[in-house]
Amino acid sequence: MTPTGNTKPQLPASQRLDLRHVNIEYVVDRVESALMTRLHRDQVVKKRRSMGYRSDRGTWVRIECRGLERLDGQGWGLEAAGVLASVPIPAWHAGLSWHDPARQVMWRADETALIDEPPIGRSIAASSLPDSWWTELDRAMEALAEASTTRLATPDLKPISVERVRTAIAKVFPDAETPIEEWSTAHADLNWANMTGPELWILDWEDWGRAPRGLDAANLWFSSLAVPGLADKVLERRRADLESVTGRTMRLFKCAELLAWAAEDEPLHAPAARAVRDLLGGTAMSRAS
Repeated sequence: MTPTGNTKPQLPASQRLDLRHVNIEYVVDRVESALMTRLHRDQVVKKRRSMGYRSDRGTWVRIECRGLERLDGQGWGLEAAGVLASVPIPAWHAGLSWHDPARQVMWRADETALIDEPPIGRSIAASSLPDSWWTELDRAMEALAEASTTRLATPDLKPISVERVRTAIAKVFPDAETPIEEWSTAHADLNWANMTGPELWILDWEDWGRAPRGLDAANLWFSSLAVPGLADKVLERRRADLESVTGRTMRLFKCAELLAWAAEDEPLHAPAARAVRDLLGGTAMSRAS
């Protein structure tokens, strides 16, 4: 669906609307009516582009705002993720979506099983996860990688592609080689805030799909660089992905995305720069040096 009439070009919804600061009570009213349940509005979990609520029947309801520019024919990620076997995803129960012409966005609500296990959140909290958690993560990531799908991953709301990866790296490391030889199925937003512990559940599936091998592992490795020993732990567990030809490119991609804009006082700047020197053998000219 696309807007009609004399609609002027506008910023993507992710830049126009921050749900942490926008009143969407009329959206919540509609979701409650359609799902025939009441949401605990005083316990809402707010993020930039989604909001989550417990329901009065012991389920979880996630409401997402998506700009019309993101209607790509792939469907809604959480509902589609129901086909992924052996991956710890909250069971999906029901969903609804509609066009909001006043805001020029699509709204989507999904009702799922309620997961009481808390998100890990900050990377420092991941340091104390038991070995059993890492074993479950390995199993989940291997099952996900092997899943067949026609969906294309959309990390940070944008479709992944060879051109996107190489362009991002070339901005910072113009002489770096960036081979991408393998693709697999990925969550595409795998970070410590989207996983629970000590029992593993993986949350927020709106961006999953095919991606260069190692994207998920590179996300975790990169977000762990500032915590002593944690990135090494991720590398140890996911070495086959991260040390593959494509996996090394994905690690460089994650570092380049940050180093393109970050000042030296950014906590991840120094460890990312050191990681790049290891990846490139200290030979490339870059802003990280």
